[in-house]
Amino acid sequence: MARGLLMVFTGNGKGKTTAALGMAMRAAGHGLKVCFIQFIKGGWRYGELDAVKRFEGLIDFHVMGQGFTWKSDNIEEDARLAREGWDFARAAIASGSYHTVVLDEFTYLLHYNMLPLEPCLDILTGRPAGQHVVVTGRHAPERLLELADLVTEMRAVKHPLADGIKAQPGIEF
Repeated sequence: MARGLLMVFTGNGKGKTTAALGMAMRAAGHGLKVCFIQFIKGGWRYGELDAVKRFEGLIDFHVMGQGFTWKSDNIEEDARLAREGWDFARAAIASGSYHTVVLDEFTYLLHYNMLPLEPCLDILTGRPAGQHVVVTGRHAPERLLELADLVTEMRAVKHPLADGIKAQPGIEF
């Protein structure tokens, strides 16, 4: 049975955004439209921003945040931007124009109570019938996990940062 899925990539390990990008590129490879919305990563220069330009017309990529919220000096401004980003995401979902909508780092908006959980879940579960939605980020709420069709938890086993190796282009960003 084919139907739109709600998928969650969560956990403390690396690879959540990378997995979502892989799904976005897979869909684009089939000529299907994707809306990829990053909620938190606005402060850095990421390689994926350049990579998705190669899929112009198939992957619409939007950076909505201004950086890592938990390090912010202005949580109220971050919350305002989160609400604006969510308004944008709701419109993308409701439009029915996309095969897949990715809400990258969306779990943080829920975890830090920048958005109310239940109304967000109502939008995710009430999306157009054939549309897939991917949610990424740590601290995914239990209720989101219950409603999801697919949940993958990335678990940190070993990371080069523990050995003093800094983040590198093409690996972490």
